[in-house]
Amino acid sequence: MKIKVLGSSGAEFPGFNPPGFLIDGKLLLDAGTIGSSLSEEAQWKIRHIVVTHAHLDHIRGIPFLADNIIIKNKRHDVTVIGIAPVLKALKNNLLNNKVWPDFTMIPSPEKAVLKFLEIKPGRTIMINDYKVTAYKVNHSVPAVGYIIEDKNGKRLLYTGDTGPTNTIWEKACKIRIHRAIIEVSFPEKMRAMAIATGHLTPGLLQKEIGKMKVIPGEILITHPKPQYIKTIKAEIKRLRMSNIRILKDGEVISI
Repeated sequence: MKIKVLGSSGAEFPGFNPPGFLIDGKLLLDAGTIGSSLSEEAQWKIRHIVVTHAHLDHIRGIPFLADNIIIKNKRHDVTVIGIAPVLKALKNNLLNNKVWPDFTMIPSPEKAVLKFLEIKPGRTIMINDYKVTAYKVNHSVPAVGYIIEDKNGKRLLYTGDTGPTNTIWEKACKIRIHRAIIEVSFPEKMRAMAIATGHLTPGLLQKEIGKMKVIPGEILITHPKPQYIKTIKAEIKRLRMSNIRILKDGEVISI
């Protein structure tokens, strides 16, 4: 399994893109960044997008990808996978013919560019050769994290946005996780804000790791606020855990 980091930031600044992780060139995990990081040909290879929650920095690439497909007259569709509240929010608040055209009906309901597929928390679905399992996390809106397992048994855990939580650690970390992408958005001095908005700090991350029965092989940090990136890096270093590091946009992770 190869994961290309299209974006891994908790805000947008030059050199910092919102979350998007492209697995083996065809399965996208969150869609905060697509078109600004991928060529046309690379965009056409995306056939499934797995979304953690409906906040704009995790979905904003979807409408632009759909528009690119229509403009190029590409005759294929993209399936967006998420829990029911996420798909409802996309339909009602984004693809509503007001903010953006409803590409679940364009060019026709039968041949729409975008299709929705609901996944239920705790359930596993197959997407081609990948097993995708959703687990509830604790955020300010309905949200899940995922375990993606490929045909070789390699497993990636991705939390999306979450504050202190339990289910994903209790359920998912009973098995071996080869890589885990976990959010840390704020430094310790902003712990109260992190908890109130459903995010983690380095200290809170350390407590979450303590809940895991099996520690992932490597913990990769996503979603830090660029304004506090130096402080967050220093605080993560002080955890003295050799298997933790902050992701960089554009890097490729191999499992």
